[in-house]
Formats: sequence, C-alpha cells, structure tokens
Amino acid sequence: MAEDVRAEMVSTVFEVVVNKGDVVDVGDTLVVLESMKMEIPVIAETAGTVTALDVAVGDVIQAGDLIAVIS
Repeated sequence: MAEDVRAEMVSTVFEVVVNKGDVVDVGDTLVVLESMKMEIPVIAETAGTVTALDVAVGDVIQAGDLIAVIS
C-alpha cells in the first residue's frame, strides 16, 4: 500500500534528502521545509521505497500538496 506524504503548511523546500527509488525506514528524513525562518524535517511514517518525489529545492508548496509517495 502506498503512503502519500503531504505538506502540512505553506513552506519552501529547503533540502531534498532522498531520491526517487531510495529505500527509507520509519523516521528517515525525506525533505526539509522552511517556514517562518524555521527548518522543518518531513519524516517517513512508513518504511518502503520512494516511488514519487514531487518537489525540488526552492519550490513553494501549499498545505496539502504532495511531497512524495512511499510504496
């Protein structure tokens, strides 16, 4: 089963830690977002393979936007 990883708030993508095809474990950082001068890591809540990565450094994303899919 695939898990969609979505943004919780309006933010800018500060760093992309994983690539499409990477295997991640629960607790691994996927990307780091920046909002209001704070860096916010987005953590994998399930283990699996990153099958989609829909953001790049510098992207401005809105709450609910898709960041990645883990299958």
